[in-house]
Amino acid sequence: MVFSSMTFLFVFLPVVTALYFLVPKPARNGVLLAASLLFYAWGEPKFVVLMVISVLVNYAGGLLIERSRASGGTGKAALTGAVTVDLVLLGIFKYANFVVDSVNSALSSSLSIPEIALPIGISFYTFQNMSYIIDVYRGDTEAQHDLIDFAAYVTMFPQLIAGPIVRYSQVAEELKSRELSFDRFGSGAQRFIIGLGKKVIFANQAGSVWEQISKMETPSASTALIGAVFFTFQIYFDFSGYSDMAIGLGKMLGFTFPENFDHPYTCRSITEFWRRWHMTLGSWFREYVYIPLGGSYNGMLRQLRNIAVVWALTGLWHGAAWNFVFWGLYYGLILVLEKVFLLRALDRIPERLQWLRHLYTLPVILVGWVLFASTDLQSLTGYLAALFGANGVLDPAAGFYLRSWWMPMILMAAACTELPAKTAAAAVGRMPEPVKAVTVNLFLGAVFLLSLAFLVGDSYNPFLYFRF
Repeated sequence: MVFSSMTFLFVFLPVVTALYFLVPKPARNGVLLAASLLFYAWGEPKFVVLMVISVLVNYAGGLLIERSRASGGTGKAALTGAVTVDLVLLGIFKYANFVVDSVNSALSSSLSIPEIALPIGISFYTFQNMSYIIDVYRGDTEAQHDLIDFAAYVTMFPQLIAGPIVRYSQVAEELKSRELSFDRFGSGAQRFIIGLGKKVIFANQAGSVWEQISKMETPSASTALIGAVFFTFQIYFDFSGYSDMAIGLGKMLGFTFPENFDHPYTCRSITEFWRRWHMTLGSWFREYVYIPLGGSYNGMLRQLRNIAVVWALTGLWHGAAWNFVFWGLYYGLILVLEKVFLLRALDRIPERLQWLRHLYTLPVILVGWVLFASTDLQSLTGYLAALFGANGVLDPAAGFYLRSWWMPMILMAAACTELPAKTAAAAVGRMPEPVKAVTVNLFLGAVFLLSLAFLVGDSYNPFLYFRF
Protein backbone atom coordinates (compact mmCIF):
# COMPACT_ATOMS: atom_id res chain seq x y z
CA MET A 1 0.00 0.00 0.00
CA VAL A 2 1.31 3.44 -0.91
CA PHE A 3 0.09 6.82 0.29
CA SER A 4 -0.85 7.78 -3.25
CA SER A 5 -3.43 5.03 -3.65
CA MET A 6 -7.20 5.09 -3.44
CA THR A 7 -7.14 2.32 -0.84
CA PHE A 8 -4.96 4.35 1.48
CA LEU A 9 -6.71 7.68 0.88
CA PHE A 10 -10.31 6.52 1.17
CA VAL A 11 -10.19 3.37 3.30
CA PHE A 12 -7.10 2.92 5.44
CA LEU A 13 -6.43 6.52 6.48
CA PRO A 14 -10.03 7.51 7.37
CA VAL A 15 -10.66 4.31 9.37
CA VAL A 16 -7.34 4.46 11.24
CA THR A 17 -7.70 8.18 11.95
CA ALA A 18 -11.20 7.74 13.30
CA LEU A 19 -10.15 4.86 15.59
CA TYR A 20 -7.06 6.74 16.71
CA PHE A 21 -9.03 9.76 17.89
CA LEU A 22 -11.93 7.79 19.34
CA VAL A 23 -9.98 5.48 21.64
CA PRO A 24 -8.69 6.70 25.05
CA LYS A 25 -5.22 8.30 25.00
CA PRO A 26 -3.45 5.30 26.62
CA ALA A 27 -4.69 3.06 23.79
CA ARG A 28 -3.51 5.26 20.91
CA ASN A 29 -0.06 3.73 20.61
CA GLY A 30 -1.70 0.31 20.44
CA VAL A 31 -3.97 1.47 17.62
CA LEU A 32 -0.97 3.00 15.86
CA LEU A 33 0.99 -0.25 16.17
CA ALA A 34 -1.88 -2.40 14.91
CA ALA A 35 -2.49 -0.03 11.99
CA SER A 36 1.21 0.01 11.13
CA LEU A 37 1.48 -3.77 11.11
CA LEU A 38 -1.60 -3.96 8.89
CA PHE A 39 -0.14 -1.29 6.59
CA TYR A 40 3.09 -3.28 6.22
CA ALA A 41 1.33 -6.64 5.91
CA TRP A 42 -0.82 -5.27 3.09
CA GLY A 43 2.14 -5.47 0.73
CA GLU A 44 4.56 -7.77 2.58
CA PRO A 45 2.62 -10.15 4.90
CA LYS A 46 5.38 -12.76 5.10
CA PHE A 47 7.97 -10.18 6.20
CA VAL A 48 6.00 -8.84 9.16
CA VAL A 49 7.64 -11.58 11.26
CA LEU A 50 11.08 -10.33 10.22
CA MET A 51 10.23 -6.80 11.30
CA VAL A 52 8.77 -8.03 14.60
CA ILE A 53 11.98 -10.01 15.30
CA SER A 54 14.01 -6.88 14.64
CA VAL A 55 11.80 -4.91 17.04
CA LEU A 56 12.05 -7.52 19.80
CA VAL A 57 15.84 -7.87 19.49
CA ASN A 58 16.45 -4.13 19.83
CA TYR A 59 13.85 -3.69 22.56
CA ALA A 60 15.50 -6.46 24.58
CA GLY A 61 18.93 -5.05 23.77
CA GLY A 62 18.01 -1.68 25.24
CA LEU A 63 16.79 -3.27 28.47
CA LEU A 64 19.91 -5.46 28.72
CA ILE A 65 22.18 -2.44 28.31
CA GLU A 66 20.27 -0.67 31.08
CA ARG A 67 20.46 -3.72 33.34
CA SER A 68 24.17 -4.16 32.66
CA ARG A 69 24.84 -0.53 33.55
CA ALA A 70 22.88 -0.89 36.80
CA SER A 71 25.17 -3.76 37.82
CA GLY A 72 28.38 -1.93 36.94
CA GLY A 73 28.83 -3.18 33.38
CA THR A 74 28.94 -1.28 30.09
CA GLY A 75 26.27 -3.09 28.10
CA LYS A 76 28.67 -3.52 25.18
CA ALA A 77 27.80 -7.20 24.73
CA ALA A 78 24.08 -6.35 24.40
CA LEU A 79 24.87 -3.56 21.93
CA THR A 80 27.12 -5.83 19.87
CA GLY A 81 24.52 -8.59 19.83
CA ALA A 82 21.64 -6.35 18.76
CA VAL A 83 23.64 -4.54 16.07
CA THR A 84 24.97 -7.87 14.79
CA VAL A 85 21.43 -9.24 14.42
CA ASP A 86 20.36 -6.02 12.66
CA LEU A 87 23.24 -6.19 10.18
CA VAL A 88 22.92 -9.95 9.61
CA LEU A 89 19.21 -9.64 8.79
CA LEU A 90 19.90 -6.69 6.49
CA GLY A 91 22.81 -8.54 4.91
CA ILE A 92 20.86 -11.73 4.25
CA PHE A 93 17.71 -10.18 2.88
CA LYS A 94 19.26 -7.29 0.97
CA TYR A 95 22.77 -8.33 -0.07
CA ALA A 96 23.05 -12.14 -0.14
CA ASN A 97 21.98 -12.53 -3.77
CA PHE A 98 24.17 -9.60 -4.81
CA VAL A 99 27.26 -11.08 -3.12
CA VAL A 100 26.72 -14.53 -4.65
CA ASP A 101 26.10 -13.10 -8.13
CA SER A 102 29.20 -10.90 -7.85
CA VAL A 103 31.38 -13.86 -6.75
CA ASN A 104 30.05 -16.01 -9.59
CA SER A 105 30.73 -13.24 -12.08
CA ALA A 106 34.26 -12.58 -10.79
CA LEU A 107 35.34 -16.22 -10.42
CA SER A 108 33.18 -17.83 -13.14
CA SER A 109 31.78 -20.07 -10.41
CA SER A 110 28.27 -21.46 -10.03
CA LEU A 111 27.41 -20.82 -6.40
CA SER A 112 23.68 -20.69 -5.81
CA ILE A 113 21.28 -19.79 -3.03
CA PRO A 114 17.50 -19.49 -3.10
CA GLU A 115 16.35 -16.16 -4.52
CA ILE A 116 15.67 -13.88 -1.54
CA ALA A 117 13.03 -11.20 -1.92
CA LEU A 118 13.83 -7.75 -0.57
CA PRO A 119 11.51 -6.77 2.30
CA ILE A 120 10.03 -3.31 1.77
CA GLY A 121 11.57 -0.62 3.95
CA ILE A 122 14.12 -2.90 5.65
CA SER A 123 16.91 -0.34 5.30
CA PHE A 124 14.84 2.33 7.01
CA TYR A 125 13.56 0.40 10.00
CA THR A 126 16.94 -1.30 10.49
CA PHE A 127 18.66 2.09 10.71
CA GLN A 128 16.04 3.31 13.18
CA ASN A 129 16.58 0.26 15.37
CA MET A 130 20.35 0.70 15.23
CA SER A 131 20.17 4.40 16.11
CA TYR A 132 18.02 3.51 19.15
CA ILE A 133 20.29 0.81 20.52
CA ILE A 134 23.44 2.90 19.93
CA ASP A 135 21.87 5.95 21.60
CA VAL A 136 20.88 3.85 24.62
CA TYR A 137 24.44 2.52 24.84
CA ARG A 138 25.88 6.03 24.60
CA GLY A 139 23.50 7.29 27.27
CA ASP A 140 21.89 9.75 24.83
CA THR A 141 18.45 8.31 25.56
CA GLU A 142 16.84 6.04 28.12
CA ALA A 143 15.74 2.53 27.24
CA GLN A 144 12.04 2.19 26.46
CA HIS A 145 10.35 -0.22 28.87
CA ASP A 146 6.97 -0.36 27.17
CA LEU A 147 7.10 -2.81 24.26
CA ILE A 148 3.98 -1.35 22.63
CA ASP A 149 5.47 2.14 22.66
CA PHE A 150 8.79 0.95 21.25
CA ALA A 151 7.16 -1.16 18.56
CA ALA A 152 4.92 1.78 17.63
CA TYR A 153 8.06 3.92 17.17
CA VAL A 154 9.80 1.44 14.87
CA THR A 155 6.78 0.41 12.81
CA MET A 156 4.97 3.78 12.66
CA PHE A 157 3.32 3.62 9.23
CA PRO A 158 3.84 7.25 8.15
CA GLN A 159 7.63 6.79 8.00
CA LEU A 160 7.97 2.99 8.02
CA ILE A 161 8.50 2.39 4.32
CA ALA A 162 10.72 5.28 3.26
CA GLY A 163 11.50 7.56 6.16
CA PRO A 164 12.36 10.16 7.18
CA ILE A 165 14.74 8.18 9.40
CA VAL A 166 13.51 9.20 12.86
CA ARG A 167 15.79 8.79 15.87
CA TYR A 168 14.04 7.54 18.98
CA SER A 169 15.08 10.62 20.98
CA GLN A 170 13.24 12.83 18.48
CA VAL A 171 9.85 11.29 19.34
CA ALA A 172 10.43 9.79 22.81
CA GLU A 173 8.38 12.45 24.61
CA GLU A 174 5.61 12.36 22.02
CA LEU A 175 5.29 8.60 22.44
CA LYS A 176 4.36 9.31 26.06
CA SER A 177 2.17 12.36 25.50
CA ARG A 178 1.48 14.38 22.37
CA GLU A 179 -0.56 17.35 21.32
CA LEU A 180 -3.63 16.56 19.24
CA SER A 181 -5.62 19.54 18.02
CA PHE A 182 -7.72 20.61 15.09
CA ASP A 183 -5.12 23.17 14.01
CA ARG A 184 -2.28 20.65 14.17
CA PHE A 185 -4.32 18.05 12.29
CA GLY A 186 -5.21 20.63 9.64
CA SER A 187 -1.58 21.71 9.25
CA GLY A 188 -0.56 18.08 8.82
CA ALA A 189 -3.30 17.50 6.25
CA GLN A 190 -2.09 20.51 4.26
CA ARG A 191 1.46 19.15 4.23
CA PHE A 192 0.16 15.73 3.17
CA ILE A 193 -1.79 17.19 0.25
CA ILE A 194 1.23 19.17 -0.98
CA GLY A 195 3.29 15.97 -0.88
CA LEU A 196 0.58 14.04 -2.69
CA GLY A 197 0.56 16.66 -5.44
CA LYS A 198 4.34 16.54 -5.80
CA LYS A 199 4.21 12.75 -6.08
CA VAL A 200 1.22 12.32 -8.39
CA ILE A 201 1.16 15.49 -10.49
CA PHE A 202 4.91 15.96 -10.95
CA ALA A 203 6.85 12.77 -10.13
CA ASN A 204 4.60 10.33 -11.96
CA GLN A 205 4.50 12.45 -15.11
CA ALA A 206 8.26 13.00 -15.09
CA GLY A 207 8.77 9.28 -14.51
CA SER A 208 6.65 8.35 -17.51
CA VAL A 209 8.94 10.41 -19.77
CA TRP A 210 12.05 8.87 -18.24
CA GLU A 211 10.61 5.37 -18.75
CA GLN A 212 10.05 6.04 -22.44
CA ILE A 213 13.47 7.58 -23.13
CA SER A 214 15.45 5.09 -21.01
CA LYS A 215 14.07 2.25 -23.15
CA MET A 216 15.31 3.78 -26.43
CA GLU A 217 18.17 1.86 -28.03
CA THR A 218 20.10 4.79 -29.52
CA PRO A 219 18.89 8.13 -28.17
CA SER A 220 20.82 11.23 -29.17
CA ALA A 221 22.65 13.29 -26.58
CA SER A 222 19.76 15.79 -26.51
CA THR A 223 17.13 13.10 -25.96
CA ALA A 224 19.28 11.37 -23.33
CA LEU A 225 19.71 14.73 -21.58
CA ILE A 226 15.94 15.30 -21.57
CA GLY A 227 15.43 11.83 -20.09
CA ALA A 228 18.03 12.45 -17.39
CA VAL A 229 16.43 15.79 -16.53
CA PHE A 230 13.05 14.13 -16.13
CA PHE A 231 14.48 11.40 -13.90
CA THR A 232 16.12 14.16 -11.85
CA PHE A 233 12.67 15.70 -11.43
CA GLN A 234 11.04 12.34 -10.77
CA ILE A 235 13.28 11.21 -7.94
CA TYR A 236 13.09 14.59 -6.20
CA PHE A 237 9.33 14.99 -6.35
CA ASP A 238 8.81 11.29 -5.68
CA PHE A 239 10.93 11.11 -2.54
CA SER A 240 10.42 14.63 -1.20
CA GLY A 241 6.70 14.28 -1.87
CA TYR A 242 6.62 11.03 0.10
CA SER A 243 8.57 12.71 2.92
CA ASP A 244 6.08 15.58 2.93
CA MET A 245 3.22 13.11 3.18
CA ALA A 246 4.98 11.24 6.00
CA ILE A 247 5.69 14.45 7.93
CA GLY A 248 2.10 15.58 7.39
CA LEU A 249 0.67 12.26 8.58
CA GLY A 250 2.95 12.37 11.60
CA LYS A 251 1.67 15.83 12.51
CA MET A 252 -1.94 14.68 12.08
CA LEU A 253 -1.19 11.94 14.63
CA GLY A 254 0.66 14.27 16.99
CA PHE A 255 4.29 13.55 16.03
CA THR A 256 6.98 15.92 14.78
CA PHE A 257 9.25 14.22 12.26
CA PRO A 258 12.52 15.80 11.07
CA GLU A 259 12.67 17.51 7.69
CA ASN A 260 14.24 15.46 4.93
CA PHE A 261 14.72 17.91 2.03
CA ASP A 262 15.61 21.58 1.71
CA HIS A 263 15.42 22.53 -2.00
CA PRO A 264 18.56 20.52 -2.85
CA TYR A 265 18.66 21.50 -6.52
CA THR A 266 19.32 25.13 -5.56
CA CYS A 267 22.68 24.13 -4.07
CA ARG A 268 25.98 25.69 -5.11
CA SER A 269 28.24 22.72 -4.37
CA ILE A 270 27.89 18.97 -4.00
CA THR A 271 28.76 19.33 -0.32
CA GLU A 272 25.77 21.64 0.05
CA PHE A 273 23.60 19.29 -2.02
CA TRP A 274 24.15 16.47 0.47
CA ARG A 275 23.27 18.76 3.34
CA ARG A 276 19.91 19.35 1.66
CA TRP A 277 19.04 15.94 0.15
CA HIS A 278 17.74 13.07 2.33
CA MET A 279 18.96 14.96 5.36
CA THR A 280 18.03 12.28 7.88
CA LEU A 281 20.16 9.68 6.09
CA GLY A 282 23.10 12.09 5.92
CA SER A 283 22.67 12.85 9.61
CA TRP A 284 22.56 9.11 10.42
CA PHE A 285 25.81 8.35 8.60
CA ARG A 286 27.50 11.41 10.07
CA GLU A 287 26.42 10.52 13.62
CA TYR A 288 26.96 6.76 13.58
CA VAL A 289 29.73 6.21 11.01
CA TYR A 290 31.68 9.35 10.05
CA ILE A 291 32.21 10.77 13.57
CA PRO A 292 33.02 7.37 15.19
CA LEU A 293 35.64 6.86 12.46
CA GLY A 294 37.25 10.13 13.50
CA GLY A 295 35.36 12.62 11.38
CA SER A 296 37.45 15.60 10.33
CA TYR A 297 40.01 15.09 13.09
CA ASN A 298 43.36 13.26 12.92
CA GLY A 299 44.52 14.84 9.68
CA MET A 300 43.33 15.29 6.12
CA LEU A 301 44.21 11.78 4.94
CA ARG A 302 42.05 10.12 7.59
CA GLN A 303 39.23 12.55 6.91
CA LEU A 304 39.33 11.70 3.21
CA ARG A 305 39.37 8.00 4.12
CA ASN A 306 36.33 8.51 6.34
CA ILE A 307 34.47 10.29 3.54
CA ALA A 308 35.26 7.43 1.15
CA VAL A 309 34.04 4.80 3.64
CA VAL A 310 30.82 6.69 4.34
CA TRP A 311 30.01 7.07 0.67
CA ALA A 312 30.77 3.49 -0.23
CA LEU A 313 28.34 2.48 2.54
CA THR A 314 25.82 5.10 1.42
CA GLY A 315 25.83 3.62 -2.06
CA LEU A 316 25.37 0.09 -0.72
CA TRP A 317 22.59 1.25 1.60
CA HIS A 318 20.61 2.40 -1.41
CA GLY A 319 20.73 -0.91 -3.18
CA ALA A 320 22.42 -4.25 -3.75
CA ALA A 321 23.77 -3.55 -7.21
CA TRP A 322 27.04 -2.28 -8.61
CA ASN A 323 25.55 0.91 -9.98
CA PHE A 324 24.75 2.00 -6.42
CA VAL A 325 28.33 1.25 -5.38
CA PHE A 326 29.60 3.33 -8.31
CA TRP A 327 27.09 6.06 -7.45
CA GLY A 328 28.34 6.20 -3.85
CA LEU A 329 32.01 6.20 -4.90
CA TYR A 330 31.25 8.85 -7.54
CA TYR A 331 29.90 11.21 -4.91
CA GLY A 332 32.63 10.24 -2.46
CA LEU A 333 35.27 11.21 -5.04
CA ILE A 334 33.61 14.54 -5.80
CA LEU A 335 33.23 15.37 -2.11
CA VAL A 336 36.91 14.53 -1.56
CA LEU A 337 37.87 16.82 -4.46
CA GLU A 338 35.71 19.58 -3.02
CA LYS A 339 37.30 19.12 0.38
CA VAL A 340 40.83 19.23 -1.07
CA PHE A 341 40.54 22.18 -3.46
CA LEU A 342 37.25 22.67 -5.34
CA LEU A 343 35.36 24.43 -2.54
CA ARG A 344 38.15 26.96 -2.16
CA ALA A 345 37.99 27.67 -5.88
CA LEU A 346 34.18 27.95 -5.81
CA ASP A 347 34.28 30.30 -2.83
CA ARG A 348 36.42 32.73 -4.83
CA ILE A 349 33.67 33.20 -7.43
CA PRO A 350 32.16 36.71 -7.10
CA GLU A 351 28.54 37.01 -5.94
CA ARG A 352 27.38 38.27 -9.33
CA LEU A 353 28.71 35.07 -10.95
CA GLN A 354 27.22 32.57 -8.51
CA TRP A 355 25.28 31.02 -11.38
CA LEU A 356 28.59 29.43 -12.38
CA ARG A 357 28.41 27.31 -9.22
CA HIS A 358 25.02 26.00 -10.32
CA LEU A 359 26.50 25.36 -13.76
CA TYR A 360 29.00 23.08 -12.02
CA THR A 361 26.71 21.33 -9.54
CA LEU A 362 23.63 20.54 -11.63
CA PRO A 363 25.43 18.50 -14.35
CA VAL A 364 27.27 16.56 -11.61
CA ILE A 365 23.93 15.78 -9.94
CA LEU A 366 22.34 14.84 -13.26
CA VAL A 367 25.10 12.35 -14.14
CA GLY A 368 24.82 10.97 -10.62
CA TRP A 369 21.14 10.24 -11.13
CA VAL A 370 21.90 8.40 -14.37
CA LEU A 371 24.25 6.17 -12.36
CA PHE A 372 21.53 5.71 -9.77
CA ALA A 373 18.73 4.92 -12.21
CA SER A 374 20.21 2.04 -14.19
CA THR A 375 20.82 -1.16 -12.21
CA ASP A 376 21.92 -3.00 -15.35
CA LEU A 377 25.54 -2.07 -16.14
CA GLN A 378 25.11 -2.54 -19.87
CA SER A 379 22.17 -0.14 -20.05
CA LEU A 380 24.03 2.25 -17.73
CA THR A 381 27.13 2.44 -19.92
CA GLY A 382 24.95 2.72 -23.03
CA TYR A 383 22.95 5.61 -21.61
CA LEU A 384 26.05 7.44 -20.40
CA ALA A 385 27.61 7.00 -23.83
CA ALA A 386 24.47 8.41 -25.45
CA LEU A 387 24.45 11.32 -23.01
CA PHE A 388 27.97 12.26 -24.09
CA GLY A 389 27.19 12.08 -27.80
CA ALA A 390 27.89 8.51 -28.94
CA ASN A 391 24.65 8.47 -30.97
CA GLY A 392 24.83 12.02 -32.24
CA VAL A 393 23.67 15.29 -30.76
CA LEU A 394 20.13 15.68 -32.10
CA ASP A 395 17.29 13.46 -33.26
CA PRO A 396 13.55 13.92 -33.93
CA ALA A 397 12.65 12.51 -30.51
CA ALA A 398 14.34 15.45 -28.76
CA GLY A 399 12.16 17.91 -30.65
CA PHE A 400 9.03 15.89 -29.87
CA TYR A 401 9.70 15.79 -26.12
CA LEU A 402 10.61 19.47 -25.99
CA ARG A 403 7.45 20.50 -27.85
CA SER A 404 5.28 18.23 -25.72
CA TRP A 405 6.83 18.83 -22.30
CA TRP A 406 8.39 22.31 -22.24
CA MET A 407 5.69 23.73 -19.96
CA PRO A 408 5.82 20.90 -17.37
CA MET A 409 9.62 21.18 -17.40
CA ILE A 410 9.43 24.88 -16.54
CA LEU A 411 6.85 24.25 -13.81
CA MET A 412 8.88 21.41 -12.31
CA ALA A 413 12.08 23.45 -12.40
CA ALA A 414 10.34 26.32 -10.60
CA ALA A 415 8.81 23.91 -8.06
CA CYS A 416 12.32 22.70 -7.13
CA THR A 417 13.07 26.18 -5.76
CA GLU A 418 11.67 28.35 -2.97
CA LEU A 419 10.01 30.64 -5.54
CA PRO A 420 6.49 29.13 -5.46
CA ALA A 421 6.31 29.12 -1.64
CA LYS A 422 7.67 32.65 -1.35
CA THR A 423 5.35 33.95 -4.08
CA ALA A 424 2.32 32.29 -2.50
CA ALA A 425 3.24 33.54 0.98
CA ALA A 426 3.63 37.10 -0.30
CA ALA A 427 0.32 36.98 -2.16
CA VAL A 428 -1.66 35.35 0.65
CA GLY A 429 -0.01 37.51 3.31
CA ARG A 430 -1.69 40.63 1.93
CA MET A 431 -5.17 39.10 2.11
CA PRO A 432 -7.63 39.54 5.01
CA GLU A 433 -7.76 36.49 7.27
CA PRO A 434 -11.12 35.08 6.06
CA VAL A 435 -10.08 35.46 2.41
CA LYS A 436 -6.68 33.96 3.16
CA ALA A 437 -8.21 30.82 4.69
CA VAL A 438 -10.64 30.38 1.78
CA THR A 439 -7.86 30.88 -0.80
CA VAL A 440 -5.53 28.36 0.83
CA ASN A 441 -8.28 25.78 1.18
CA LEU A 442 -9.39 26.25 -2.42
CA PHE A 443 -5.82 25.78 -3.60
CA LEU A 444 -5.31 22.64 -1.52
CA GLY A 445 -8.68 21.29 -2.64
CA ALA A 446 -7.68 21.83 -6.26
CA VAL A 447 -4.35 20.04 -5.71
CA PHE A 448 -6.13 17.12 -4.05
CA LEU A 449 -8.78 16.82 -6.77
CA LEU A 450 -6.20 17.10 -9.54
CA SER A 451 -4.12 14.41 -7.84
CA LEU A 452 -7.17 12.15 -7.70
CA ALA A 453 -7.84 12.81 -11.38
CA PHE A 454 -4.29 11.75 -12.24
CA LEU A 455 -4.57 8.65 -10.04
CA VAL A 456 -7.83 7.59 -11.68
CA GLY A 457 -6.62 8.24 -15.22
CA ASP A 458 -3.02 6.99 -14.99
CA SER A 459 -1.84 3.49 -14.07
CA TYR A 460 1.78 4.68 -13.69
CA ASN A 461 2.21 5.22 -9.95
CA PRO A 462 5.54 3.74 -8.77
CA PHE A 463 7.47 4.75 -5.69
CA LEU A 464 11.22 4.59 -6.26
CA TYR A 465 12.40 4.24 -2.66
CA PHE A 466 10.27 1.14 -1.99
CA ARG A 467 13.21 -0.94 -3.17
CA PHE A 468 15.47 0.44 -0.45
